Amino acid sequence: MTASFSTDYLIIGAGAVGLAFADTLASELPDASIAIVDRQGTPGGHWNHAYGFVTLHQPSAFYGVNSLELGSGRKDAQGPNAGLYELASGAQVCGYFDTVVRRHLLPTGRVRYLPMTEFLGNGRLRSLGHGAEFEVEVRRKTVDATYYAPRIPALARPKFEVQPGARLVPPNALPHLGLSSQPAPAHYAIVGAGKTAMDAGVWLRNVGVPAEQITWVVPRDSWLLNRRRTQPGLEFFHDSIGGQVAQMEACASATSLEDLFARLEAAEVMLRVDPAVTPGMFHYATVSTGEVEVLRSIRDVVRLGHVESIGSTGMRLAGGTRAMPQGTLYVDCTASAVEPRPLRPIFAPGLIVPQLVRAPQPAFSAAFIAHVEAAYASDEDKNALCQPVPFPDRPQDWPATVLANLRNEGIWGKDASLRAWIKASRLDGFRKVIEAVDPADPEKLSVLAALRAAAPAAVANLRRLMQESTVRPG
Repeated sequence: MTASFSTDYLIIGAGAVGLAFADTLASELPDASIAIVDRQGTPGGHWNHAYGFVTLHQPSAFYGVNSLELGSGRKDAQGPNAGLYELASGAQVCGYFDTVVRRHLLPTGRVRYLPMTEFLGNGRLRSLGHGAEFEVEVRRKTVDATYYAPRIPALARPKFEVQPGARLVPPNALPHLGLSSQPAPAHYAIVGAGKTAMDAGVWLRNVGVPAEQITWVVPRDSWLLNRRRTQPGLEFFHDSIGGQVAQMEACASATSLEDLFARLEAAEVMLRVDPAVTPGMFHYATVSTGEVEVLRSIRDVVRLGHVESIGSTGMRLAGGTRAMPQGTLYVDCTASAVEPRPLRPIFAPGLIVPQLVRAPQPAFSAAFIAHVEAAYASDEDKNALCQPVPFPDRPQDWPATVLANLRNEGIWGKDASLRAWIKASRLDGFRKVIEAVDPADPEKLSVLAALRAAAPAAVANLRRLMQESTVRPG
C-alpha cells in the first residue's frame, strides 16, 4: 500500500491535548506540516459527548490553545460561581475547538484535519466513513494525544450489574427527562463520587429537585480544590498567589499527611463536602464554596463502598445493601476521567506521548511540550525539560505530584527562553499575576518573598511525607 500523503507530524486525537499541541507547533515551526486524525466527526474529543450541564472546573483562561482566548474574561454574576471568572460550558468548548481547527489551523495551509479516521499504527489509517484503509508517511514524529483520554460517561458501560426493572441513565440524559414518555422519577440515586457526580447533584438541586428526593452513593469522599484559589487577574492576587503561599507553608510545616490536609483546609485551599468524613480521594476536582453548600443539602449519602448491583427496589454494595424507593432513577456517574496510566518518556525516536508536565493542566502541558519539540534538538534534552507529573488518586499521592510540579518549575526557571515563553503563554495565568505586581507595592512583594522562602522547606518536608505514605498501608 503506497502512502496517500506525507506529513512532518501526525497527531492522533483532536481533543484539548492534540489541538493545544498542534496550535503551538504550527506557530513555532512554520515550515512543518501537520496532520490531525480523530475518530470523531468534529473536533473537541470527549467534549463532543459532554453532559449538557457540564462546565470547566477552573476558569476558561486556563484552557484551550495558546493562540485563541476561550470566553470573554467576564465574571459570573449569579449561581454558585458568582463573583468568580466564567467557566466555559461543554457547548462553548466544542464551538471553540471547532473555531481553532477551521479558522486558525486549516487556514495556515500546513495543517490537514481528518475526522472520522482511525489510527491503526505504523502510519496506517482507516476511514470510519467508508472503511477504506490508507497510509501516511510521517517524516518526523507521531504524536499520541490519546494516551490520557478520559472515559466518557455517555459511552461507558456500567461497572455494576443492572437488574431487570432498574432504570439507569448517564448524566447526559438528565436535561432531556422532560422529553421522555416515562413518568418523572420519584427519586434520584447518583452513583459515583467524582466531579461528574457533584455536577449532577448541583444540577438537580438547581432545577428544583428537593434534597430529600436525592440519594448520593459515595464510595469514597474527595478533597476538593477551592476555585477561588485558582482565579487569574491581579484583583485575586491574595487568593491565588496567597493560596500558593498557604499551600507551600502547609507543605513545609505539616507533621503528617493528615496534618497537611488539615492545614490546607484551614487555609481554605482545600474543601470537602462533609467535614466529619476523612476523604480517601483527590483528583484535583475544583469547586466553589457555593457548590459545596449545595452538595451539603443532600443529606442521604450512602457510604458502603462501590455499587455491585442495582434493582428496582434497592442496591447491593460492597459494604451492604440499601433499599430504594420505587421509581428511583439511577444516574451513572462512575466513569472516571483520570484512570491511572503509567508514566513514560514523552519524547522517543519518532514518537511524542504528551502527558502532564504541570498538574492539573493538560492544555498548558501539551502546548509546552510542543514548544520544547520546536525549540530543542535532542530527545534527551527535551525529556529533561518535560518530566511527566503523576496524577494523584489518593491524598497520599499528592506530595509526589507537588514535588514533580516543583521539580519541573525549578528546571524551567533556569532557562531564560523557557521563562519568557511561559510568561507569554495565555495558558499560564499565575505568572502574569506575579509579573503584574507593582515593584512599589510592599504588601504584594512580601507575599512573593514568603512564597520563595517557603518552597525549599516544603520540598524537604514533602519528600519525608511521601516516604512515609509509601510505607503505611492504604
